[in-house]
Amino acid sequence: MSATPGFSVEAVEYQAALPDLRVVRETVFVQEQKVPIELEWDEFDPQCRHVLARDDSGRPIGTGRLTPRRTIGRMAVLPDWRGRGVGDALLLGLLDQARELGWRELSLHAQASAIGFYARHGFLPHGERFQEAGIDHQSMGIVLDAVNPVETREAAIAAVLGVIAGARRTLFIYSRELDPGLLDDPEVIATLRRLGTGDGEVRILLQDPASPQRALAPLIGLAQRLPSAFGFRAIEEPTDRGYPSAYVANDLGGYYFRPLGHRFDGETRLDGPARARQLRSTFDPVWQRARWCTEYRALGI
Repeated sequence: MSATPGFSVEAVEYQAALPDLRVVRETVFVQEQKVPIELEWDEFDPQCRHVLARDDSGRPIGTGRLTPRRTIGRMAVLPDWRGRGVGDALLLGLLDQARELGWRELSLHAQASAIGFYARHGFLPHGERFQEAGIDHQSMGIVLDAVNPVETREAAIAAVLGVIAGARRTLFIYSRELDPGLLDDPEVIATLRRLGTGDGEVRILLQDPASPQRALAPLIGLAQRLPSAFGFRAIEEPTDRGYPSAYVANDLGGYYFRPLGHRFDGETRLDGPARARQLRSTFDPVWQRARWCTEYRALGI
């Protein structure tokens, strides 16, 4: 199905691959996370589509499954292989399986620590958190190859994380006042920091630059530490200031758009290049007319 230096991912038949699936799932869920073994294996397993990651020597290192209920689950990667792209490759493999089946909507129960991981692939949280096998979980869902509605602050944070993470190099932010409750979220700030330290560029247009300055918005402090990566401009033209919306867009077709910039509800898609280009065409002329926010510069910059 896919290959990356060091490992490969493929769809596997359940019975034939069961010994390898056991190696990964019982190591991660039963031994590491203390999930009772009778809860780990269920009646759905034989009916599921499974993907398996193996290292270059053929040893199993990661698993995931797609159930008949159109849910993704049992995503697991052995400790030594975490942070090396195995989880991303497994999830992409399962999404490909869903597309082959013609399924448009998928859901999953994400462990709380993995919410950001799934958000980076376009999944949005819904509902309250809950306990499953003694572990804090969050329901998340996605509409494949389509616009996904955003209705809550939690979903808005997930949408922004997905757009930032999907940027190749450039991110465009059009905001009223740096969106308190959204662009000051710690995980959003951390994701922006990774983009900025990885040769990324973030352009930010503001209608009201004074409010975030008074509030000591953390994004301003981050930009002062990475001045070559972050640029702020203030919108001053009366016709430009009348624009009611807000958005985040990247250079690879991802966007999160809000019709009313003071609200979180809107829409997002990580693979919508036509809409992202349209937003960029709105952004660029305003950026050219706006003034630099010199008041945001740190002393000595």
